[in-house]
Amino acid sequence: MPHPDGLLRVVLADDHPVVRSGLRALLDSLGGYEVVAEAGSGDAAVAAVLEHRPDVVLLDVKMPDGDGIDATRRIRSGVPETAILILTMFDDRETVQAAMRAGALGYVLKGAEQRDIDRAIRAVAAGEAIFGAEVVQAVVDFSTSPSATPFPDLTVREREVLDLVASGHRNHAIADQLFVSPKTVANHVSSIFAKLGVTDRSEAIVRARREGFGEL
Repeated sequence: MPHPDGLLRVVLADDHPVVRSGLRALLDSLGGYEVVAEAGSGDAAVAAVLEHRPDVVLLDVKMPDGDGIDATRRIRSGVPETAILILTMFDDRETVQAAMRAGALGYVLKGAEQRDIDRAIRAVAAGEAIFGAEVVQAVVDFSTSPSATPFPDLTVREREVLDLVASGHRNHAIADQLFVSPKTVANHVSSIFAKLGVTDRSEAIVRARREGFGEL
């Protein structure tokens, strides 16, 4: 969510300085954004996010020293409150689905219109998944695949909460980790129970751990 000054804080990660400069200029022209750091590699992107804890990080896929997919996994693990938007030229199915598995909330191609990039950044900052028209089929294929992520009805945030529940954390501890209120966590837990068709925490933990959630 925007900070008290109303600005969304963003990290730009791309190994081409010209691309980063163009993105910075775009965000400056749109208003409502603060670029808090730039990075030219996957490792640098992770370090910048860990240091600045932005609302959104824009990641290219192909970068040196840890590509965007690896960086996505590490950011999701270390700073789960930062939303990840992949902004790249690669639209092949394998790359799109790898980004989704790693935890990216959005995937947009560099040729997208400025308004579409703006909308995508604001969408992922609000916790919404968003994908460019060119990659939608890959998303559909992923979502309907038998090997797709378990519990497909859960939102990204609900999956985070379920993972923490399965690790044995109570609502207050989950709220502290995700920087939300305990009431918000309780609402997520209720929604998770309904979607999983379970009646209590113990049953949810059993179901979740069976699918690889939590620390066994």
